[in-house]
Amino acid sequence: MGFPHTSKGKMPVIRNLGRAASQLLQSSGCGCGVSLVPVRAIGVSPRQVASDASFHSVTFSESDHPRVLITGGLGQLGVGLAKLLRKRFGKNNVILSDIRKPADNVFYSGPFIFADILDYKNLREIVVNNRITWLFHYSALLSAVGEANVPLARAVNITGLHNVLDIAAEHNLRLFVPSTIGAFGPTSPRDPTPDLCIQRPRTIYGVSKVHAELMGEYYHYRYGLDFRCLRYPGIISADSQPGGGTTDYAVQIFHDAIKTGKFQCYLRPDTRLPMMYIDDCLKATLEVMEAPAEALSMRTYNISAMSFTPEELAQEVQKYVPELQMTYNVDQVRQAIADSWPMNFDDSNARRDWGWKHDYDLPELVTTMFSYLGSDSRIAQAN
Repeated sequence: MGFPHTSKGKMPVIRNLGRAASQLLQSSGCGCGVSLVPVRAIGVSPRQVASDASFHSVTFSESDHPRVLITGGLGQLGVGLAKLLRKRFGKNNVILSDIRKPADNVFYSGPFIFADILDYKNLREIVVNNRITWLFHYSALLSAVGEANVPLARAVNITGLHNVLDIAAEHNLRLFVPSTIGAFGPTSPRDPTPDLCIQRPRTIYGVSKVHAELMGEYYHYRYGLDFRCLRYPGIISADSQPGGGTTDYAVQIFHDAIKTGKFQCYLRPDTRLPMMYIDDCLKATLEVMEAPAEALSMRTYNISAMSFTPEELAQEVQKYVPELQMTYNVDQVRQAIADSWPMNFDDSNARRDWGWKHDYDLPELVTTMFSYLGSDSRIAQAN
């Protein structure tokens, strides 16, 4: 369960991780943002407490608005999710948190608080003092950063998750933890990939996500935790800059097409991966959290919208920027990761159980991205 204080040999590792954190933490598809402090060792299970103990938390009922905390909230998804939830539940009922300083527009848009998921005591105080009932746990290191510093990724993605799971179980929270296409590996069926199949990922990020899926399901059956999880495909957003992930080419191509009319892709032209526009991703996240518990036949679902290759995306982009010059310089590391991931997600269970339905296919995605990113002369002329 992390790095116990009783093991003195572990502590230099923690100190080294702390120095590395500021260099490696960055915005990601699942929202990175955690600093490192000495990690609390969890010695007891969350339900080994007195049955009449009072934790000053409240029980969420369907007639009340939930009180929401979003960890790792300054990543790709957190700010957009906060905006969506505040519109639905009220501005003051949704607290955005991270360890980084927020931009002015984020800070003044609603409650923001410093929260380090590796500081168990502080995180618990935040949940208790703000009467949190829903927690969205987006703090994580993605694949590229995680492979560059495995101990840091292990601390953030696994030890941080353990803290969140214990607090959520102790205080009867409804907990959402995102998973990813990276939770699958080269031995998983790829076209399509079902909800339940072999998962043997080869990145620490993927391993940590499989761990999160299984721990969340275990806590659900062992402690009654209301755990909910979606496996996200590659998420495309006009609001965030690419962060070096395997699917980030599908964001970078729009920026480069507008600025230079040239794009060099690091994946082969025929590399097919499942993708989703961010609005669909946020909609699915809210829908699965609002779904009645009895409607859920499982605790982790695939969700899908579209699946395309770099070549297919380029052809659609060229409808707006006809002179786009697409070249390929394959990055063997990212190509190997992409080749181990699903080509298509089977999300039939999500569509059946809680009515999931996407709004954006590839043509709508490209139109929307250009409408947000550019009034450039090339695009104006194409339109």
